[in-house]
Amino acid sequence: MISRRAFAMTFLAALSAARVAPAGRIAAADAAHLKEVEAWRAEHEADYIKEYVPLGGLFFLKPNANTAGSASSNDVVLPKSAPASVGRFVYQNNRVRFEPRAGAPVKLKNQPVTSPIELRSDGGTAPPDELVIGDLALWVHESGKRRAIRMRDPHGDVARSFAGFRWLPIDERYRVTGRFIKDPAPRTLLVPNQLGDEEVDTTEGVVEFALNGQTLRLRPMTTRPGRPFRDGTSGHETYANARFLYADLRQDGTTVLDFNEAYNPPCAFNPYTTCPLPLPENRLKVRILAGEKDYAHAAAKKTP
Repeated sequence: MISRRAFAMTFLAALSAARVAPAGRIAAADAAHLKEVEAWRAEHEADYIKEYVPLGGLFFLKPNANTAGSASSNDVVLPKSAPASVGRFVYQNNRVRFEPRAGAPVKLKNQPVTSPIELRSDGGTAPPDELVIGDLALWVHESGKRRAIRMRDPHGDVARSFAGFRWLPIDERYRVTGRFIKDPAPRTLLVPNQLGDEEVDTTEGVVEFALNGQTLRLRPMTTRPGRPFRDGTSGHETYANARFLYADLRQDGTTVLDFNEAYNPPCAFNPYTTCPLPLPENRLKVRILAGEKDYAHAAAKKTP
């Protein structure tokens, strides 16, 4: 589901009152805050352009053999720049093995792949094994219990049609301070993505905060750096399924939530990505007119 930052937001919590400007008026950010948000947005855009814009395919594997190549008869159909057949992916016991066709121009870590090899997926802490075929890269992607082959294609339709990012004006009202409220004990949850696959995650508490005169709560997960939320702008000014927000937890149990840095998951523009949906308690009724707007030519989206 999303670019990994070195910092991880493990929790969000109750906050002090936000600074409120008159209704309908943007509260001007001070120069330092403005510069900080603009720098964050520029870094975020660069990360997304590198990591998610080039994704050009997602092929879910059936048990046992899945053929791959540019011929339309394959299970994993590659662009015409690839050979008609490059081999097959064998999916058994939650493991994926690649068996190359003799002479196929497939490389792994700059070395030709000439014999069957088990591939490490992107579900762990180590980078996945990437098979390279010309300008294409293929690796095993985990979506819940399912496995797929994800493809990077810098010349694909998504990369060529990418329309860029759109942001709402930076508004000081949407930068608030919250504090973490710990649960009696950690608990596990099943978190679905937009394809219906579920992943197990853990949570330890909530962040309670005040925004536009309302007291709100968000529940983050322990193992992921940031969580999705939905608000009253979702499906209107902003992406329907969710937006994401990162924040650091301070030693005193407080955290700064800057919704000017709320951003769309890659599913907003790329159908070959998998993104977690917000928990029911992270679906806020308040309208948060800050952060990233809906993608100009968003992929078809259905709000569950």
